[in-house]
This record gives sequence, structure tokens and C-alpha cells, in this order.
Amino acid sequence: MTELISLNSESATNRLVLLHGWGADAHDLLTVGKLLTEGLKDRFEIVSLSAPQPHPSGLGKQWYPLYPHEWEQVPNAVLDLERRLRNLCFKHIPLNKTLLLGFSQGGAMALEVATRIKFEGVFALSSYPHPDWKPHKDMPPIFLCHGNMDQIVPLGASQKSIDILLENGAKSELYLFDGGHEISNDLINHCRGKIEEQFLS
Repeated sequence: MTELISLNSESATNRLVLLHGWGADAHDLLTVGKLLTEGLKDRFEIVSLSAPQPHPSGLGKQWYPLYPHEWEQVPNAVLDLERRLRNLCFKHIPLNKTLLLGFSQGGAMALEVATRIKFEGVFALSSYPHPDWKPHKDMPPIFLCHGNMDQIVPLGASQKSIDILLENGAKSELYLFDGGHEISNDLINHCRGKIEEQFLS
């Protein structure tokens, strides 16, 4: 299965990296990435990564096993993701001009790797904090987003994340939208607005 999908632009000065959720793959968030950079595509390279482990259903991928949770695999999963992300840096766009966006399990991975790499910004959608997550004040800006009717990853997970981030002095905010475990048009518009306001001014 494809390890990554890259949509390049010769004039790109920024990069958007996408981390999918449990049971999906690199194709899953490509449409979201295109919508977030619509009209800005000449500014952005889009890179969507596939998680390394096969999903137990036989379809899609996982960053580490869930149901039951195998939290002991998280440190190695994060190290592997960090290596892959740093390898992207050999191109002309540095990591401090890279936005990282993760959904669900991919959002949890984004929160974790953001403690190790100074991205330009991180979007964690419908995500959750790992049990031993240790954010710090020098992390990139974190934008948490969660549907208030999410029945897969409860809203309380992102509320816990924002509490931990703020307690540790990290720059972060939480946006709630009417919806479930999904990336709605409202959410895409919100994230696109943040990208234009915070990173393209």
C-alpha cells in the first residue's frame, strides 16, 4: 500500500502534511487537504502519509493497535513518524513552514510528534491525548477541533487535551462544531480561515 501521496507545486513555499485516522490510509484526507488549500495550491505542497501497520480488519492502516489499546507501542510509533517527517525536510520546504493536520488517531499522533518537532502549526481534529503525553510551552500553535456530537472519540478527549496544553503554557485553542466524528464543511472553513489568518498573512 502507498506509504505517502505527494501533491507538489513548483512554487510551493509551505507544506501541509496529513495524518489519517484508524483504519484509513493516505488517500483518506487528500480531498480535505485540497479544500484547505484551494486557491492557495501554488503556495502549498500536500503530503498525505499512510500509517505503517495493517488494520486488523484487513483494510486500511493503523498507527498502533486500538481496541484493545496497546499504548506501549506509541513511543516507537512516534519515533517512526518523526523520522519520516524529518526526511521530508530534504526538500526545499523546511518543517517550520509545514502545517501538520491529523484526524482521530492521526490527531493523537500529531499532538505527540508536535512535542518533538517545531512545525509552523498543528491541527488535531476529533483527537485524544495519549496517556503519557507531555506537552510543553515551546510547541508549535495547536488548533484542536471536535464535533459536539462525536460518538467515536468523545468531546471530553479534546477538552482534556486543551486543559493539559494550557496548563503547560502551550499556545492552543479548541473549536467546537455541530457534528459527529467527521470533517464537516464548517470545520474545513474554520481551519482554512486559521491557515489564512495565522500563516499566510
